[in-house]
Amino acid sequence: MRRVMFPLLITILTVCLGCSGEVETISAPAEPPPAAPQEVNLFNGQTLDGWAAFLVEPDVAMEDVWSVKDGILICKGEPMGYLHTTTDYTSFKLVVEWRWAPGTEPGNSGVLLRVNGEPKALPRSIEAQLKSGDAGNLYGFHGMKLDGDPDRTTKEPNHERLGGFVAVNKIEGNENEPGQWNTYDITLDGPNLTVLVNGKEVNKAWDCETTKGSIGLQSEGGEIHFRKVLLTPLGE
Repeated sequence: MRRVMFPLLITILTVCLGCSGEVETISAPAEPPPAAPQEVNLFNGQTLDGWAAFLVEPDVAMEDVWSVKDGILICKGEPMGYLHTTTDYTSFKLVVEWRWAPGTEPGNSGVLLRVNGEPKALPRSIEAQLKSGDAGNLYGFHGMKLDGDPDRTTKEPNHERLGGFVAVNKIEGNENEPGQWNTYDITLDGPNLTVLVNGKEVNKAWDCETTKGSIGLQSEGGEIHFRKVLLTPLGE
């Protein structure tokens, strides 16, 4: 047995001494990159699926104020209230295209962000203003926190109708003429809010209250049209 084992041991040692000494490692399979956030088309161009409404006149049906025609979401503007998504969101990029009804007097409206709390004419939320001439102003209603450049920020802790109210006025406007289409690019990422009108940055706010809430479109006087409401969620 010794005579057999000794030559075998010599052979094994000879082979090992001829090795480079390097150990081949096998890498674990690379993890796939995280999936890109999926866009959510909040308005499908055909129906009001995924939306509900609050109106100050409860006997008025949603369809009497909000309707869809030729791919356009039409808001009559009266009575006061808002259309809102049935899903809540926290951080997102939102693209909204709007115009005032051609041939009519432009009025007031707004894009409501993180709508929460009791439904009311102006609910607890952050508003990106759509009033003609004021698009880009940012407001917080009923204690909804936000802050901005002190030279453009007003705070009223006990507003008669709006409770704790904050306004951060736009740096400058960039709206098209009434009757023409405009684009809002809104990025609300945690506490930070940036808005662009027609591709130009017009306002910023920070220290925004970070809470889940729905997306709303206001009925507040004047017929207004929407043709795109596209949301891309951001990482929570």
